[in-house]
Amino acid sequence: MVARTNETLVMAKDLTKVYKTGKVETAALRGVDLGVQAGEFTAVVGPSGSGKTTLLNLIGALDSATSGDLTVLGRDVNALSKRARADMRLHELGFVFQAYNLVSVLTAQENVEFVLELQGVGDERRKRAREVLEQLGLAKLAGRRPGELSGGEQQRVAVARAVASLPRLVLADEPTANLDGENAEMLLHLMRDLNEQRQITFIFSTHDPRVISHARRVVTLVDGRVTSDAEA
Repeated sequence: MVARTNETLVMAKDLTKVYKTGKVETAALRGVDLGVQAGEFTAVVGPSGSGKTTLLNLIGALDSATSGDLTVLGRDVNALSKRARADMRLHELGFVFQAYNLVSVLTAQENVEFVLELQGVGDERRKRAREVLEQLGLAKLAGRRPGELSGGEQQRVAVARAVASLPRLVLADEPTANLDGENAEMLLHLMRDLNEQRQITFIFSTHDPRVISHARRVVTLVDGRVTSDAEA
């Protein structure tokens, strides 16, 4: 098991997010306080609409908070330029989206290599991508495009892409939503191995008891507020 260090990767204080549609305002987050240290394997849980995805999007610098303070990897996210946010996402963060966000014209192998190529990784990127695909039982599907894969297979390719570059922090939004029991366990064991052996920190949003059972910390959101925060 990876021991937590004193390095704080995420620190949110009184974080709020309000979406506006015309004159209608919807509060997705209502004063969230959360700290995540390096080496954590944390599940953020709660009912639909509780703010889980919104919180991950803010931590991943994909969206901006309405108010409050947010520091990620030692940087004040609210003060970062668009270029600085993009650089942080490219080089230090990994993402697993509910919608997969795979590039339709690329094969599974090419999708996994894509971030590595953007990072400037040379010949090694093909080997690294292939190894992760093999770990997730996808080696035989490496030459297929997303449209030729099932939802569960696309989900595993998305996870492979997120972890192949060995980011410091992975944000995974419902990563097992379309997976059967065997493939979910395969994916979770890979993530635990990366957490323990490579010290990659993981934050999940999930409803899945399989993910929660692997988590070492469970943070519960209800109506945009943290209602419990406990070691698993």
